[in-house]
Amino acid sequence: MSDPDSYKCQSGFSSPPCYAADIAADYFDPHAPAAVDPQQANDVARWRRSERKRLRDARAEGSVAERHANGAAISAHLRTLLDERFDGAKGRVFSAYWPIKGEPDLRPLMAELHAAGVIIALPIVETKAAPLIFRLWTPATKMQRGDWNIPVPPPDAPELTPEIALAPLVGWSADGYRLGYGGGYFDRTLAALTPRPFGIGIGVDTARLTTIYPQPHDIPLDLILTPSGPQSPPT
Repeated sequence: MSDPDSYKCQSGFSSPPCYAADIAADYFDPHAPAAVDPQQANDVARWRRSERKRLRDARAEGSVAERHANGAAISAHLRTLLDERFDGAKGRVFSAYWPIKGEPDLRPLMAELHAAGVIIALPIVETKAAPLIFRLWTPATKMQRGDWNIPVPPPDAPELTPEIALAPLVGWSADGYRLGYGGGYFDRTLAALTPRPFGIGIGVDTARLTTIYPQPHDIPLDLILTPSGPQSPPT
């Protein structure tokens, strides 16, 4: 199989930021009612931008063989998880993702799950700064270009609400928090969906961070999954 990035147009631990010791502990509590200090928020945002670049650069340096191995290992763990926790997920709506920028490629698993009766959906940015929507995907779906040129199902594909949702990670922490691409779409979506889907972060072991310095809008995932297996979920 070719590099996942070629499909775009087709159907260690981080060092803590230098300012971390100066930030009040309750700032990082997502349930803390106190107002966030603007300077502290700016510091965290700047640190996150730096970490995103570092982690994405490191991921881009990985070989195609490493990416394929990561995707295969994560797919195996996902099969086990779906079998053990969701009885195979047949008839359930399972939101996956189309891989970009070196993300683990789970498309073979998507096709396999579809054949087993799992209902596959893909997330779509249809309105800027709004929750994602999810539309039905099958191996026969004729994809079109969406936000960031990511292939997505067409507007006439049925809209679905996922029971299980994958979230690709740029970075992650053992308490279940996700460092994404910075748009806030996945957190916004989790906050809006009722009932909330079981959220699974998909990333690589080397993208683990000691913390992402959670902000009040950050929502922890139910599970982080890497090539080495399930990681510690939030308590």
